[in-house]
Amino acid sequence: MDKTLNLVGRVLLAQIFLLSGLTKITGFAGTQGYMEAMGVPGVLLPLVIAVEVGGGLALLLGWQTRWASLALAGFSIVSAALFHANFTDQMQTIMFMKNLAMAGGLLILATSPVSDTWSLDARRG
Repeated sequence: MDKTLNLVGRVLLAQIFLLSGLTKITGFAGTQGYMEAMGVPGVLLPLVIAVEVGGGLALLLGWQTRWASLALAGFSIVSAALFHANFTDQMQTIMFMKNLAMAGGLLILATSPVSDTWSLDARRG
């Protein structure tokens, strides 16, 4: 059962990053404009997409899970602080807390033993 729950957890965490990254590709100009409006250089968008899609795929496949989890946890915390820190807006407060909750789950995943999971990491030993 632990293997199944670990896999389900990785899939659930991965999907938000994969979908978000792919959406940024299809809405590149709009996302770049939003980033710049929030004071973040739009030139960083390709890096953001690489982190989201690459990290999401790594989680999904269970490849370098510990490092991918740590990177995505950091990404979630930074993006919460940069884009969702308007606590006068209830929706932004919820998005801030969602990002922190995802970071918490990712940090727990980073400490999970990889030998007990269905993943590329477990296959490597």
